[in-house]
This record gives sequence, structure tokens and C-alpha cells, in this order.
Amino acid sequence: MKKRVIGIGGIFFKSNDPTATKEWYKKHLGFNTDNWGCTFWWKDTDGNEASTQWSPFTKSSDYFEPSRKEFMINYRVENLVELLDTLKEEGVTVVGSIQEFAYGKFGWILDNDGNKIELWEPKDNALK
Repeated sequence: MKKRVIGIGGIFFKSNDPTATKEWYKKHLGFNTDNWGCTFWWKDTDGNEASTQWSPFTKSSDYFEPSRKEFMINYRVENLVELLDTLKEEGVTVVGSIQEFAYGKFGWILDNDGNKIELWEPKDNALK
């Protein structure tokens, strides 16, 4: 099996006012924000361009369910299908089914504290 997690793909958290939060980070910390938040571009150890997403969500968002937490971390993975199969075999709770988009595949699991974790097999070149 390939590596499991290869990096952090995103930091997602709930906010009372996501628009104001994005503006605050833009003004005070220089984030280049858009409708989704802010995308940070970097190069992996092989020199390939990659990204990490920072996004505030509304307090009423159900995207983090079944977790009751105010945040969710997205981890970059190399082979989502294989990893989810392995995690199931290890007794990890898998939430929902894999979703695929032009920019990658997504799957979700719960950790031992009930935190929802998003796993992303990215296609970084599709984000440009």
C-alpha cells in the first residue's frame, strides 16, 4: 500500500459570519480570499504544485455531520479507494460514499473521538 496521508489538504471551521471572517483574514493577515476561503499554493517534495484550502463555513452547515465539532481537517492522500478499504478492515467508521470531481476524489471517516475527517486524493492541476 502507498503512503496513507501525504499532507493537509484543508482546514475547515464554522463561523458566525464567514464573509466577515474572510475579510478580517484578508485585511489583517493578507489572505487572498474568494468565495470558498483561501487557497495556499506550495510545492511537494517532488516539486509538483499542490494546494491547501482554508475555509470558514456557516454555523448552520451540516457538512461536518455526523460530527458535532466546529471544525474538520482535510488530509491529502495518494490512493483514496485503497485507503478507505484498508481503514474499513481496521474497524474505522467510513461516512458516506466516495465523491469525485475534476479536482479529485473525496471520502470521509470518523476518528476515535467522533471527529469527521475528510480524505482527498487531489488533482492539483485541475484547480488552476
